[in-house]
Amino acid sequence: MQQTRRYILDILKEQGEATVDDLVENLRQRRGDTITAVTVRHHLNELLKDSLITNAQSRHRTAPGRPKHIYVLTEQSKECFPNNYQPLATGLLAQICTQLPPKEVNVILEGVANHMASQANVPDIPLVNRMDIVVNYLNEHGYNARWEKDTEGYILRTSNCPYHFIAQTNHALCEMDMRLVAALLGVVPRLMSRMSTGDASCAYMIPLQANN
Repeated sequence: MQQTRRYILDILKEQGEATVDDLVENLRQRRGDTITAVTVRHHLNELLKDSLITNAQSRHRTAPGRPKHIYVLTEQSKECFPNNYQPLATGLLAQICTQLPPKEVNVILEGVANHMASQANVPDIPLVNRMDIVVNYLNEHGYNARWEKDTEGYILRTSNCPYHFIAQTNHALCEMDMRLVAALLGVVPRLMSRMSTGDASCAYMIPLQANN
């Protein structure tokens, strides 16, 4: 990310909110040089386009004039700051797999997959129409999914694994993804390829008879 925009996010994280004037003053201190309000507004517009900040609030001036906009971070901006999710999730999964027998681990992960599928609210419609809804849901959750027709039926492909860091050392989440796809589609697919074993994508075959 461009350094000045990084500074703006850091300032808003520390202060909770800021006007253009506040940001100009803070940026001059951090950068060690001068910066104009026009330049700050340019960077703010780019951050607004990326949905990292919002200017939904305004502060009225004590003197006559237009209210000053107050900029704050959005929920999406949290992804721009360091977090400890991956080590935590890796440790939790490792402990579950160590402390519980495989059957109980499968029950837990199946419950997680079913919960995620229930959140998707996929309607009971013909499978070919359901494929588009499922792909949209998977893309919203970072899977980079698409589907295509095949002589045997439909192939669902995902070329990004949201759990790549964890799946490298623990394939339990790959099994969870299989259950998630099955729960979303209402059909048990056949696994064709898997990224965690070196394939370019995870691919699932949904046979034609599943559409009947």
